[in-house]
Order: sequence, then C-alpha cells, then structure tokens
Amino acid sequence: MIFVNFKTYQESTGSNALRLAKIIEEVSMQTGIKIIAVAQPSDIKEICQSAKVEVWSQKIDPVEYGAHTGAIIAEAVVEDGAIGTFLNHSENKLDIEVIQKCIDRANQVGLKTLVFAGSIEELNQIIRFSPTYISYEPAELVGSTSVSVSQSKPEMIKEAADIARAHGTPLIVGAGIHSQQDVKKSIELGAMGIAVATNIVKSTDPKAALLDLVQSFL
Repeated sequence: MIFVNFKTYQESTGSNALRLAKIIEEVSMQTGIKIIAVAQPSDIKEICQSAKVEVWSQKIDPVEYGAHTGAIIAEAVVEDGAIGTFLNHSENKLDIEVIQKCIDRANQVGLKTLVFAGSIEELNQIIRFSPTYISYEPAELVGSTSVSVSQSKPEMIKEAADIARAHGTPLIVGAGIHSQQDVKKSIELGAMGIAVATNIVKSTDPKAALLDLVQSFL
C-alpha cells in the first residue's frame, strides 16, 4: 500500500493533479498494488471523475455544517468522492483534542483516517482514538530526498510497529522514503505500507519513480 501525498506542489495541483492521478491509476492497475492519491480538497471531485484511483483528502476540520468560514467539512469531501483523510501531518499539526474530534467526524461520515505522529509519545496518544491507520513520521525528515526514517531511525519504526500491532492498527511509514531499500526495510520492521510525496510528485518521471518503489511490494 502506497499513499502519494500531492501536497500543494505545482506539479500536483489542478490539471497536473489529474495527470498524476492517471499515472497512479496506470501503475496500480499494471502492478496490482494499491496506491492512494491524497489530493487537495479542491481537486478531489475532478480526480474521482477522471481516474479509477482511490482518493483521500489531505485534511478535514472537526466541524459540521454551519458558520465555519474556510473549514473543510467531512461531508463535502465524501460527496466529492474521497474515501479517507490524512490528519495531523507534520505540515498541518493539530492539538490532541482536535485530532480526536476529527477522527470522530470522519467516522460519522464513513471516512477512513491516516493519522501522523512525529514521535512515539504522540503515537501512543493518538492510537487510543482508533484511527484506520497510524503513521510514524519524524518531522525533520519530511521532504528529505537523501535520508529516510528507515535509514536513520529503524529502531523507532520497530517500536512504532509493535505499538500499532498491539492495538490492531496498521502502521504506515513516511518521511524521506525514496528507494526500494527504504520500502523493504520499513516492511521488514512491521509497516503495512508507506507514505511518499516529494520523491514522486517532484520527479521528472513520476511513473518510473513510482514503479521503482512498487517493486518492493512484488
């Protein structure tokens, strides 16, 4: 399982988001590996209409219909076709109480959740709320194209995997994942899948980069 975070890069916004989603669809169908497009809320509907790929929102807010200017409500991304949502990414951190409220809101409308933790302590707090997936992702390695968490902190992945397994929650590993070796090591240590962004979205050949990572699951 691979989550491709589109972030707000120019290469993955608007018409470019549709292009990247089609690449993900092609690679997923070719290899049989589940690859999820995690898009900006403004691109979800168009992607769902043009590509056969599972689409998640990059966030939701812990609010319902009402006077919440600028908020992203769970119902809206579901109506547009999203299956799940990221929460608490290192680039969009939330208070622990807000995380719980967002998970509750997602559950109310049937959205899956992948909640990020930047430390083992935070992971232990979050996993009590029963997210669909939990991710260990040290903030200092997010966006790195040279050092991955599997290289620099393998023991932390193992600890996170043990905690996740004890709660029956699949672990997703992110932060600097950019090679087959990174993916294989993460899986060996107990992860179910990976979350990637820069290595795919900013690549001169996203399809080739994605195919390279997918080989680790075959």
